[in-house]
Amino acid sequence: MKAGGLSSGRPKWRRFALLGGVIVVVLAIALDTKVVRIGSSEDLRQAGFSAAVYGAKAFPDIKAAIEARAVEAATLQQAIAANKDEAVAKYGIAGGSGPVFSVKFTGVAGERLASGLCEITVADVPDVKIRVQTGPAINGTELRDATGTVSFGQFTNQIEYQNAGSALNNEMKKTVLAEVDTSALAGKTVSIVGAFRLINPKSWLVTPVRLEVQ
Repeated sequence: MKAGGLSSGRPKWRRFALLGGVIVVVLAIALDTKVVRIGSSEDLRQAGFSAAVYGAKAFPDIKAAIEARAVEAATLQQAIAANKDEAVAKYGIAGGSGPVFSVKFTGVAGERLASGLCEITVADVPDVKIRVQTGPAINGTELRDATGTVSFGQFTNQIEYQNAGSALNNEMKKTVLAEVDTSALAGKTVSIVGAFRLINPKSWLVTPVRLEVQ
């Protein structure tokens, strides 16, 4: 009986030992598990880069920075004409395909072209052809590059970096251009703040972050 009793107790001991081991493993997993709230920044990071989320989050700060940096068009034109390098150092952000400037001006809008470009006649800048992108297509990465706060190193690869530029353009369309009837600008006085890449000192193509019809 004694031998039999010992024999019958061993399986129970093993079951308790096995159960204890399982509990330890489960506790270890629980302690090593990070709870991530759906929709939080950590959730978005783990899910990978989302251009739409990036654009919505980053655009307000980009817009504010461009508005803060913006130079009157006449002042900027004179500085560029006098000494381009000094103008870039004082007002611009150097870039691989050309420096980017933040600019502001008030002028009279011409006819909007099929391409979505609209020429603005600015009285005190007679020697420069100023055109503004009004959509639906917004090209370039001027908004991304205008402040010097967005760099390639913040992204995983070139595709994400390029998509970040497009995302800012798209957010600008939704929050700035959507508030204006861009098809009816001709002949109206408009005030614009935006950014352009200096390719030709006599021709500026501005991507706006503010467009107000007076």
